[in-house]
Amino acid sequence: MVDKSGDEPENPFKGTPFEQFFGAGMPDLSTLMNQMQAMMTPQDGPVNWSMARDIARRGVPTPDPTPSASDEAATASALRLADLWLDDATEFPSGVTTTATWSRADWIEQTMPVWEELVGPVADQVVGALSRSIPEEARGMAGPLMGMLNQVGSALFGSQVGQALGALAEDVLTSTEIGLPLAPAGRAALVPTNVRAFAEGLQASYDDLLLYLALREAAHLRLFAHVPWLRDYVWSAVIDYARGMEFNFDGLQEQLGAINPMDTEAMQQAMDGGLLEPKRSPAQDAALRRLETVLALIEGWVDEVVGQAVSERMPSASAMQETIRRRRAAGGPAEQTFATLVGLELRPRRLRDASTLWGSLRSRQGIEARDGVWLHPDLLPTAADLDDPLGFREDHLAEVELSEDDFDVALRNLLDGSEGEGPTSSPDDPQDGPTP
Repeated sequence: MVDKSGDEPENPFKGTPFEQFFGAGMPDLSTLMNQMQAMMTPQDGPVNWSMARDIARRGVPTPDPTPSASDEAATASALRLADLWLDDATEFPSGVTTTATWSRADWIEQTMPVWEELVGPVADQVVGALSRSIPEEARGMAGPLMGMLNQVGSALFGSQVGQALGALAEDVLTSTEIGLPLAPAGRAALVPTNVRAFAEGLQASYDDLLLYLALREAAHLRLFAHVPWLRDYVWSAVIDYARGMEFNFDGLQEQLGAINPMDTEAMQQAMDGGLLEPKRSPAQDAALRRLETVLALIEGWVDEVVGQAVSERMPSASAMQETIRRRRAAGGPAEQTFATLVGLELRPRRLRDASTLWGSLRSRQGIEARDGVWLHPDLLPTAADLDDPLGFREDHLAEVELSEDDFDVALRNLLDGSEGEGPTSSPDDPQDGPTP
């Protein structure tokens, strides 16, 4: 390729991270490799999870004591009492099969598999943008440097994830802090070191706060254990959000061309500063609306059910309820961390509206009708329903095309946790009945 003057060949890597390397002949690759060695640990996927784990563990504030036997006993007792109280507030049976008391480091280790599942789809799109930003004619000439660029992107993303999780570990209270179960199925877990710090800030009794958080934890687990499509429904919204990412490659190439790939600190600062921030696409907007609505409905249902469970039992509950509502709706540490990790927020902005909707439905039709809305995703209230939570229609449960007998069977199976009876479906087949 020759420039217009015909004097010397045009650099095929112009406007890419490799422009500085090939502008004056071949670079000293050994020097480059030595500088990048710490970031080049072999791994699969778009995130260097080994690096993320190590950085997260190093970022955990100290002291981080191992939970004592008394902590474990208090957590288990609070969760047992929480399940007992919840039996009066919802038709869903207990979803707790095991209990756990975690240190901050335990929280990182135990929740890492779910973070990998949640962050992976978005990271794949973001890190892949680095490679896709290189012009086609330059990719072949780059040779092994293309693989290096992918490794660098993976390591930088791993570093970002690790820093965020390490910071989050200082504040997280339970395994369902972000509204999704981060622990293995059926495991209810609390972090007593953080609960104590949070109680001091609230000037609340540690025992009361532990019980209130246990109620929320147990309520989340009941919902996800007995609504089999819910987890995949939320995860699919995250994946759809990732797939809808669009990048301005012209602008990306221009920015990358000004960065020396040997300067890993500069690359990290560029990523932190939004170098790979995508444009919001219509597909992302739709996925985000779906995600925000279902998260509000989950948090609103938990808020309503826990409120019913403690209404005549815990005088201090109203103050704690309001504090948790503000923490969730305003974007606490968990929401901020997820926004950092994957570029979207998990704030249930309409938690109050959703809680009001569930409470109104219960007062008009009873607990069974309220919980029966979770029978199928097509029955869920929409964002428009949250605009008028008190007007959520009484005939809403009849909108899915099920016979009355099929609906009764499916609802009974859902509430009982039964399998293999009644109509079947998947979240992608909305016209058939669900698999309870």
